[in-house]
Amino acid sequence: MALAGVRRHVGQFLISTNELMAASLSAADCPDEAEKAERAGCRDDAAALRLKEVAMAAILVAGVLGVGLPLAGRKRRALRTDSAAFVAAKAFAAGVILATGFVHMLHDAEHALSSPCLPAVPWRKFPFPGFVAMAAALATLVLDFLATRFYESKHRAEAARVKADAAAALAASSASDEDITVVTVTEDERKAPLLQTHCHSHSHGHGHGHHHAHELVQGEGSQGEVSADVRSIVVSQILEMGIVSHSVIIGLSLGVSRSPCTIRPLVAALAFHQFFEGFALGGCIAQAQFKTLSAAIMASFFAITTPAGIAAGVGLASFYNPNSPRALVVEGILDSISAGILIYMSLVDLIAADFLGGKMTGSARQQVMAYIALFLGALSMSSLAIWA
Repeated sequence: MALAGVRRHVGQFLISTNELMAASLSAADCPDEAEKAERAGCRDDAAALRLKEVAMAAILVAGVLGVGLPLAGRKRRALRTDSAAFVAAKAFAAGVILATGFVHMLHDAEHALSSPCLPAVPWRKFPFPGFVAMAAALATLVLDFLATRFYESKHRAEAARVKADAAAALAASSASDEDITVVTVTEDERKAPLLQTHCHSHSHGHGHGHHHAHELVQGEGSQGEVSADVRSIVVSQILEMGIVSHSVIIGLSLGVSRSPCTIRPLVAALAFHQFFEGFALGGCIAQAQFKTLSAAIMASFFAITTPAGIAAGVGLASFYNPNSPRALVVEGILDSISAGILIYMSLVDLIAADFLGGKMTGSARQQVMAYIALFLGALSMSSLAIWA
């Protein structure tokens, strides 16, 4: 009897779960969402397509300028990564990214997942947007940790190889009376042994290698301190992952829209947002000191993501129904994931790293300007929520 009761309850649970899944993933038009679109009274496919083309061009230009300025200005005094102008601009961009996560992406996720088109259970009985954003932030933390450890071990192996080469060079030069290469290993309380080289004549090639070894192990200490170069590499790659993920979502959402009234205010807002996100990413890439080709690939990938998403949305618009429950669930979950990644990256790897990590070493005026820029960036991006 008890076993029969358990089977009955399990069967009812499975049936109700299947019904909820079917209702949540239905591709049919949602009456409430369709009614909202009709009430807006602004559907013109031809005008919407023209605005999408303008949006693709404007966002592409803004993205290229944003990500390109820090990279092109690495050797210019005003835009070097340690200049006051760069610090303030990066702080402004960090505020823009923070507001994008909290005010835009998280709000859009809440709007999508609380739609009356979706079953009340589970979507309106549990705060899925916040939960998914939290899970995404924690997953980003784990990825950040693993990537940092990977690059640390890689750099340690490279440093060990350079040390071995230096020792071999010392042994080879000991038999020479004409040129002498002196390799010393110095210890520091906070740093791993550093190679210093004094070279003459043909030994200059070895000196370059030893200087490179100094860069590799700089900042990696016996207490497990993370090299600044390693952190910059990890931050730039994870930040690009977060930005690209939500750029695709934004591009698809704009691409499938058939309402010029919806697209028109988004063009300026997205161009503004793309420029400063690109500046933050370009600054991280510049600080990571990637090779020119790697930096160009990362910058190009960022710049084309949102326009490519818009183009994909235009292609999907003919058979994609943005008012269906399935679209609402997918959009809400992806927006929540993007919000969690952007919030983590802006708070931990951009704001905390710069403002609390000892990088803010300039004058009191420079520090005050950086804080003002941070708040202005967050407020300006938040204010765009009025229109977009």
